[in-house]
Amino acid sequence: MRRLQSLFDKNKQWSASVRQKEPDFFEKLSQQQAPEYLWIGCSDSRVPANQITDLLPGDLFVHRNVANQVIHSDLNCLSVIQYAVDYLNVKHIIVCGHYGCGGVVEATKNSKLGMIDNWLRHVQDVKHKHKKALDRIASDESLFNRMCELNVLEQVVNVCQTTVVRDAWDRGQELAVHSWIYGLNDGLLRDLGMCVTAPEELESLYSESVASIVDKIDC
Repeated sequence: MRRLQSLFDKNKQWSASVRQKEPDFFEKLSQQQAPEYLWIGCSDSRVPANQITDLLPGDLFVHRNVANQVIHSDLNCLSVIQYAVDYLNVKHIIVCGHYGCGGVVEATKNSKLGMIDNWLRHVQDVKHKHKKALDRIASDESLFNRMCELNVLEQVVNVCQTTVVRDAWDRGQELAVHSWIYGLNDGLLRDLGMCVTAPEELESLYSESVASIVDKIDC
């Protein structure tokens, strides 16, 4: 019970299968880390970053938290971004939410869950920011989907406004920040259309992407 032997057994099987295909895989992996991508996603166990992008260990630098938040007082997230940008020189930061996100759903419903309510308060800020458009939605499912999408866009803005990313752009570093969302029901990633490569692009791309989401409400 305490050792979780089944997981150790699965690890041995996985390691053996990888080494069978590529005998020196782990030796090469242990000597360097040079991913091109930083993934900021949700902690949800159904959204494993490497698997859904079909990338190997070493290809993706990952930060996950409940509802894929980027909060300017969160030193954990900011430290990950700085290490990825300044030391690993990633070229892409992907903020990826997912439909059916429990954190977004409960925040939208104003549920009382305990300490996590303080974290999800930031998702509720997204709801209040777009209240006029969201109030037109009759279906709960549609409301939750639009909130998941809008939450991704807001976190992209937050990434772009960090000093780390702005300093990188100021020194001419090649860096793009992407807005993606994942469908649990079909396993597919979708681009929400906001890909920022310079600070002067942020406002217009954000407005266009929000408008695209609001258009779905009017359909």
